[in-house]
Amino acid sequence: MTSPTDTQGSVTTVYKVSGMSCGHCEGAVSGEISEIPGVSSVKAIASTGEVTVVSAAPLDEAAVRAAVDEAGFELVGEA
Repeated sequence: MTSPTDTQGSVTTVYKVSGMSCGHCEGAVSGEISEIPGVSSVKAIASTGEVTVVSAAPLDEAAVRAAVDEAGFELVGEA
């Protein structure tokens, strides 16, 4: 598991999400996570199940889990 890394006033965290299989899945997950306050960028990759999130501060995992659930997928944890 990777822990969040601080870079120039932002935090990058890689999460593992199960169930993503296509670009539409990536968009759904990215869209929901990007609505969390403080998130500046989200990159979901269906083939690996990894979602890289850049935010101003470490995110509450419950908020990320809720966003992933809202998109119809399951947060497995940090990659």
